[in-house]
Amino acid sequence: MDIIHLLPDSVANQIAAGEVIQRPASCLKELVENSLDAGAKHIHVIVYDAGRTLLQVTDDGCGMSETDARMAFERHATSKIAQAQDLFALRTMGFRGEALASICAVAQVEVQTRRAEDDYGTLLDIQGSQVMRQEPCSCPVGTNFKVKNLFYNVPVRRKFLKTDKTELRNLLTDFYRIVLVYPDVQFTFVSDDEVMLDLHPGTYKQRIEQVFGRSGSNPFTSRMVDLRTETELVSIHGFVGKPEAASRNPQQYFFVNGRFMRHPYFHKAVMNAYSGMLPGELMPSYFIYFDIHPDLIDVNIHPTKNEIKFADEQAVFQILMAAVRESLGKFNVSPSLDFNREGEIEMPVGMTPADTAPQVRVNPAYNPFKTRPMDATPQGWQSLYAAPDAAPDAATLTRESRIGRLTETDLTEEQPGTLALDIDSLEGRALYRYAGRYILVPTDEGLLLVNQRRAHLCVLYALYRDLLTHAGQAPAQQLLFPELLSLTADEMTLMQSLLPGLEAVGFVLEQIGRTEYSITAVPSLLTDGSAVSTLRAILGEVSRTGSLPQDEWERRIALSMARETAMPYGKNLSDDEMRDLLTRLLRLPAWQYTPDGQRVTYLLTLEQLNQYFQ
Repeated sequence: MDIIHLLPDSVANQIAAGEVIQRPASCLKELVENSLDAGAKHIHVIVYDAGRTLLQVTDDGCGMSETDARMAFERHATSKIAQAQDLFALRTMGFRGEALASICAVAQVEVQTRRAEDDYGTLLDIQGSQVMRQEPCSCPVGTNFKVKNLFYNVPVRRKFLKTDKTELRNLLTDFYRIVLVYPDVQFTFVSDDEVMLDLHPGTYKQRIEQVFGRSGSNPFTSRMVDLRTETELVSIHGFVGKPEAASRNPQQYFFVNGRFMRHPYFHKAVMNAYSGMLPGELMPSYFIYFDIHPDLIDVNIHPTKNEIKFADEQAVFQILMAAVRESLGKFNVSPSLDFNREGEIEMPVGMTPADTAPQVRVNPAYNPFKTRPMDATPQGWQSLYAAPDAAPDAATLTRESRIGRLTETDLTEEQPGTLALDIDSLEGRALYRYAGRYILVPTDEGLLLVNQRRAHLCVLYALYRDLLTHAGQAPAQQLLFPELLSLTADEMTLMQSLLPGLEAVGFVLEQIGRTEYSITAVPSLLTDGSAVSTLRAILGEVSRTGSLPQDEWERRIALSMARETAMPYGKNLSDDEMRDLLTRLLRLPAWQYTPDGQRVTYLLTLEQLNQYFQ
């Protein structure tokens, strides 16, 4: 008996929908792209229950005839291409003819459409790939798509959708990727009867400011510089962030010929251009638009069309890197010393005054009116004539001593070492400072080096985790002048989920607008003026991971708070402060590494130390 047979169209469409329509955001992307291809200048999006119950896209595009409206829902039916060669001359967003067939296979779809030359429009009602009705209707010029009960006939797919807040953030993320590249089109996004975005036509810079709001009291783009270059191969324009505006949650977008794309290789080109300008783990924001001839790229390599192949990626890489470097240099944002401001020197990015300013030692006990008798013998003169190979004991080390040729690079290298140290053995030991970054502890096994900032981070992380886990309340301090936190629409949905945890660690926030909070109190450990940056760091840390269990969210909030409130490098601790910090560190179950895996301590054995003097 023959066992191979053709699948019914409805089943084939559901299989195809698994690749094209993965969640409500995928459906939104396909419908809005169709509206743009139809020449729409006003696009209105309405969602209920993050697109599960309803996802509606209305536009004022060219509309469809009665025949086209019916044909559009057939697989591989498209107006964008007619032959294979057309794939290499694409200027439209869609071209495969799979999206509408895939959507109607897993949802209940109602569409109303009319062309300007027609007296009446067409209404289609399709459920699970079956046409329930088709009839004339009265409607304005353009197309109105209503996608109801997504995945109603595929319960397994519907069950695996995330929470409404997560799916709403995914909807907004895909929506941003479209609206940022079409600033001349008016967009509106309404969720559960709340207007979340109302974007009016303007320039690229104005559209970026409309989407991402303000950075503190200034527009988001005030901390960015223009990028523009024209070559025979590619034209590049857009904006790149100044190094001092780098953050842990940057906005990074690539677009090519009006289409969002992911491209790790080109991201590397941008990062190479910033080489030596960025501190630590911070990253720059950028919005970069490529214009290139369609036959030099291939967009038909992934169902989502977000991955694009360039014919000469290496050449574009070099052009992009040179363009970003030129923009940063042209606007004088490369590391330099600025003497224009009276009484103030601007340090290069990533450096602090403690790293660059000369250290002047002052003896507070010095009294110029008390002079040493002429015949008095200087104290400690014998140390000047000690034997060269005599090994000093711990008591002769000064608080700021440096060990031979040991550098900070040596101190951060990963080398094995074992150590038996506890609170009891710490009692009575001499502690020493090094470079405002490390605490030196002589032990029986060798010299223990402790990174004081990372040690403080571990202690604070444990404190914040305990507060979040046991619903405690950290000490808070009221702000004399409340700070304003402006958020994007997707950040707002995330903030509402994080509010209980933020209140537990000491933040007090009051919503004063649709996407604005007033910060009236902050954790007592937080430094002045860092409330907004701390909250943005927390939002960025959590948003990068998407949907996570509550325990993981608490861990990331605690880690972000610890990073922001840990002591800075260059702080010289007193003896009591060093001992207290080490005591609290040693009480932790895992104290040799930070929660994100960075080394806190390093054991320098006597054998290793002797090697520096051979």
